[in-house]
Amino acid sequence: MVSRLPVFVTKADGSRQFFDKEKVVRTCLRMGANKHIAYEVAEKVEQRLYDGIPTAKVLQLVFLFMRKQQPRVSYPYDLRKGMSLMSPKPEFEEFIQLLLSSNGFEVNPNKILVGDCGEHEIDAVARKDGVTYFVEAKHHFNYHALTGLDESRIARAILEDVTEAYESRKTSQRFDRAMIITNTKYSEHAVNYGRCRNILQIGWNTPVDLSVQRMIEATNLYPLSCLKDLKRDVRAQLANSGVVAMKQVVEGDLTKLSSKTRVPKQILEKIRQQAEKTVLF
Repeated sequence: MVSRLPVFVTKADGSRQFFDKEKVVRTCLRMGANKHIAYEVAEKVEQRLYDGIPTAKVLQLVFLFMRKQQPRVSYPYDLRKGMSLMSPKPEFEEFIQLLLSSNGFEVNPNKILVGDCGEHEIDAVARKDGVTYFVEAKHHFNYHALTGLDESRIARAILEDVTEAYESRKTSQRFDRAMIITNTKYSEHAVNYGRCRNILQIGWNTPVDLSVQRMIEATNLYPLSCLKDLKRDVRAQLANSGVVAMKQVVEGDLTKLSSKTRVPKQILEKIRQQAEKTVLF
């Protein structure tokens, strides 16, 4: 067997460390793989490495090869269930804003838009590649529920009203598209309507290159609601200060976070420890 040279991986904070194949194996085992599959996946991941590869990309590869081996693979935490446990406001909205900004969007939260016939409260304004979206975040407690046609119809009506206001010079803010983002899938009618009306509909697994699942995996931005032992009142206290993801606690200054959120530092330390055990990188 040809021995491979050591490869550095780049962590989210910019630090570098040697790739540890056994970490990949342990992650696969936590996801329900047997040892044979775990080592097979680790070998495939190792073959795709390059020096300086981001740890988020390594994790993407793990999930990719695990799903090919075991299509019904489970996460070491239940991501979909965890997201369903979020409060719609402010937790889910804060998470969506953070998720979009971590995936290349410029995000401004919680806006009141002036329309030709009235005002509209939206969840965020997002910009990317010269396109300006207003964002509606739709949360479902039942993650098997479908996001239906009504949300798309409402988004279309808002876009028409604010566009008419811009054209009549009631407002200087111009929007190109509406964006709906949800933790579930869309109904067939909603998908067809959204496609016809040029609405960007981001769901659990659609569109393929910009789904909620893919954006989370790409940035390692897993919600705190996936931590089973985290009390709801503590999570709410964190969410009120915009802290909604494990990454924010793992990579943050706990003294500053404690001051910002008024959550005791020792509790934050326990959250960090649990988060580090839950997520590989």
